[in-house]
Amino acid sequence: MAELTTLARPYAKAAFEHAQAHQQLANWSAMLGLAAAVSLDGTMQRVLKAPRLTSTEKATAFIEVCGEEFDAQAQNFIHVVADNGRLALLPEIYALFELYKAEQEKTIDVEVTSAFALSDEQQDKLAKVLSARLGREVRLHAAEDATLIGGVLIRAGDLVIDGTVRGKLAKLAEALKS
Repeated sequence: MAELTTLARPYAKAAFEHAQAHQQLANWSAMLGLAAAVSLDGTMQRVLKAPRLTSTEKATAFIEVCGEEFDAQAQNFIHVVADNGRLALLPEIYALFELYKAEQEKTIDVEVTSAFALSDEQQDKLAKVLSARLGREVRLHAAEDATLIGGVLIRAGDLVIDGTVRGKLAKLAEALKS
């Protein structure tokens, strides 16, 4: 996984810097999101892995599938990525681009998993507290997992806050073993 990130980073950084310089972060985000989705399609993966096709033919086929969603710069980007044999990295390029974009916009996606559904009021309160703690605008994504017994599990990038009953029981068991 780290190797894919290392290979994708220069492309994501170049796309981000170009998009930022031309005030097109939202457009490039949409285009790279589409490119990532198309590259994950089974039929497109067979095209991308076909040894008989040249990189230009692969890029052309890729661009044709995306239609008019790609502007000239995005098409050129796809050709450069294809020429270097890196079209399979488009999902990773998109993920890194989104990280750069979130850093620029001072936003963060936070996943909250709880044993029971959180009310809108609870979600708003949690988002405000996390926003103050992280110093960013928080986009909260809530999910339920009955196996947690109680409490919440919060994931924001590399930060994990385990306030679940199951997590506390695991810590207690570990402490008792020591």
